[in-house]
Amino acid sequence: MMMKPPMYIIILSLSVLLFTFSPVIAQEQIAPDWHTKVGAQSKPSATKEFFVNDYGGKNDGSTLNTAAIQSAIDSCAKNGGGIVRFQPGSYLTGSIFVKSKVHLYIDSNVTLLGSQIIDDYKVIDTRVAGIEMEWPAALINILDQENAAISGKGLIHAQGKPFWEQYWRMRTDEYEPKGLRWIVDYDARRPRTILVSNAKNITLTDLEIQQAGFWTVQILYSSYVTVDGLTINNNVDGHGPSTDGIDIDSSSWILVQNTDIDCNDDNFCIKAGRDADGLRVNRPAEYIVIRNCFARRGGGLLTLGSETSGSIRHVYASNIQGSGTKNCLNIKSAITRGGTVEHIVLENVKMDSVGVALQVNMNWNPSYSYSKLPEGYNYDDIPEHWKKLLASVEPAERGIPIFRDITMRNVYIKGANRAINVEGLPSSWVERITLQNVSIEAKEAGKIRYSKNWSVQDFKLQTEDSSIIKKQHTRNIPL
Repeated sequence: MMMKPPMYIIILSLSVLLFTFSPVIAQEQIAPDWHTKVGAQSKPSATKEFFVNDYGGKNDGSTLNTAAIQSAIDSCAKNGGGIVRFQPGSYLTGSIFVKSKVHLYIDSNVTLLGSQIIDDYKVIDTRVAGIEMEWPAALINILDQENAAISGKGLIHAQGKPFWEQYWRMRTDEYEPKGLRWIVDYDARRPRTILVSNAKNITLTDLEIQQAGFWTVQILYSSYVTVDGLTINNNVDGHGPSTDGIDIDSSSWILVQNTDIDCNDDNFCIKAGRDADGLRVNRPAEYIVIRNCFARRGGGLLTLGSETSGSIRHVYASNIQGSGTKNCLNIKSAITRGGTVEHIVLENVKMDSVGVALQVNMNWNPSYSYSKLPEGYNYDDIPEHWKKLLASVEPAERGIPIFRDITMRNVYIKGANRAINVEGLPSSWVERITLQNVSIEAKEAGKIRYSKNWSVQDFKLQTEDSSIIKKQHTRNIPL
């Protein structure tokens, strides 16, 4: 029997690194001094209960209960707050809107089913994938409210599969042949599952969520939000496009913990607006803690971007495990996005079956990132959100992103396809990446371009193909 050739090993450490997978990662944490200030500072306190069934709700799984659920929520809010509950059973609903001082509670014997008819989702002014536009509301919304909560051990099944199928039909049969790949995600209006927007002191706890039509949880323009104990499984009966797990979008003082995500795009994602519209809004995503979580299938354990226009900074992620996730740390933008990504720490991570351990790209996915109106279209007749994506960034230098001060510490990865893929720009080099106590087993080493001033300590790389990291246009990178 032919023996497999030995793996090429680069060792910059005398320490012994073990790839044991355990429920808790016992490592020293060096958390920033602001990390204790994140998350909801208050919760609804009233305990009076309002049962949806008393407002006409039917638990048969087929009657549309949107009006009944909303009536219970409105009555609860009008009477000083309390808990909105359901008798056991399944409840079909379209968009509902949780109010201040209301705690929407979904018991373990209750299932909320998302309507599969898009007209059951009220059209609102919102932001989707980096631009402000009209779009269907989410299944459950907390908009312009304070001190509200959604919790319980029950199930929210968004029933999003028909929206996935609609998206692929539009993209494959119509938009891509016409040169419109860049706009199909905005025209295929798919409902999110939970939207927290322009809200403060919000708590989402212990929910199980399945089959989102689009993003699962979006926290937009909000502050002091806690997401704790959610289980998100969007790969139920298929693999939905862009079914992100949790998107923290131009929001601050956010805590995400004890959450398990299996999806078909970014697991934990931080965003801050896109292109000219994102630069106009100019709201950062900052002071964000993600801890004690698990990432399964998905595009990235921790993804920053590609919407970076308002800047992303002060992010601390720790004690996270992953299996089958495409990337460990994924930072992406485009030359029309702008913004700065900085002061990012990812530590105490164990992963297996990974695409790329460290993926950084300032010119990500050009067919989606850059907008051009094909011949045959009259600019004056196209929708307003098309015009927003077509708007040029002036001066052009505003569109060049900046990435700097990024740390990976106590990170152990095996079964990766590639260890490192860092692509800066000639006009914007990736600066000051720190790798401390990082160990990676990968098929190939990867490359670094347009980057400088890395700090490397206790780094170990094993590659199946005996490759080493290729460096082009780099300076002071001791790998």
